[in-house]
Amino acid sequence: MYTVREIADALGAEAAGAVDLTITEAAEPQDAGPDALAMAMSPKYAEALSAGTARVALVWEGADWQGMGLDAAIFVVRPRLAMGGVTRMLDPGQRETPGIHPSAVIDPTAVIEQNVTIGPLAVVGPNAVIGAGSLIGAHCFIGADVTIGVDANLREMVSIGARVTIGDRFRAQPGARVAADGFSYVTAETSGVENARKTMGDQGETETQPWLRIHSLGSVRIGNDVEIGANCTIDNGTIRDTVIGNGTKLDNQVHIGHNCRIGDDCLLCGQTGLSGSVDVGNNVVLGGQCGVADNLFIGDRVIAGGGTKILSNVPAGRVVMGYPAVKMDTHTEMYKAQRRLPRLMRDLDALKKAVFK
Repeated sequence: MYTVREIADALGAEAAGAVDLTITEAAEPQDAGPDALAMAMSPKYAEALSAGTARVALVWEGADWQGMGLDAAIFVVRPRLAMGGVTRMLDPGQRETPGIHPSAVIDPTAVIEQNVTIGPLAVVGPNAVIGAGSLIGAHCFIGADVTIGVDANLREMVSIGARVTIGDRFRAQPGARVAADGFSYVTAETSGVENARKTMGDQGETETQPWLRIHSLGSVRIGNDVEIGANCTIDNGTIRDTVIGNGTKLDNQVHIGHNCRIGDDCLLCGQTGLSGSVDVGNNVVLGGQCGVADNLFIGDRVIAGGGTKILSNVPAGRVVMGYPAVKMDTHTEMYKAQRRLPRLMRDLDALKKAVFK
């Protein structure tokens, strides 16, 4: 519960009107009640204010808030940035009970620092360290020799395998899995897959062989301020660690293969998958369902549109799309040309008939 003035001060924004009104929640304009902050940050959203009973709204600079029938308003320049601040202030969390639940299983050699909450049926392994102010949800598993920094927030059923190192302010959504073994196998003799990759053709005559496991001796290192979504999977490195840089965010169902190294402040959107040993630079954005082949390099500030399949290295700053990935403007031209094909074929048929006559 905050006053209009407190919210505006937290956002670094200007407020007008009855700034001492109390806000208990945020709501879309048409759903906002008298104690809600209506999110009317552009004229198209403000049109719906009349359908609700909001007295206070988040509005754009220069908005005629009194003409909208409001008692107070907060003016923002970057709506989504303001939404981040408002939602952070009003987030009620999961209502976990502070302290360590009696059903949690904690190894006596584990180090649990001050003000840590551990939920029901969680397991903390030997020599694990959990930083101060962290929250470990119900049914979480923290393996042996894991180190987690301060103010971590692990939702229910997150598992962290042995020897993982995680920085401060880590967030993991339900079902995230960190430090599974890498998907790495080999055959005793050259396999059909190896032949096909070498020749880019049919595999030739090869005998059926069993797959032999290559074990994962590395673990996973995660920086500060990293967030991973529900059902993400991050594999251990084979020899060296798999690495996730500071500030990187992974959406739901993202897969990071063994030995990958991801830089700082990257965004990997839902269902994106990285094969083994991919190096990703800083500030890279991969849209939903992107796929990256193994042993590739993606430079700083690369942006890949949704559904892109990256089969070769991508230089810094490039914007790509398609399968295989090409420059986005090139992909757009290819798409336009593809749509023209039926018309071109009809024209070609007409020309052929004219020539034959």
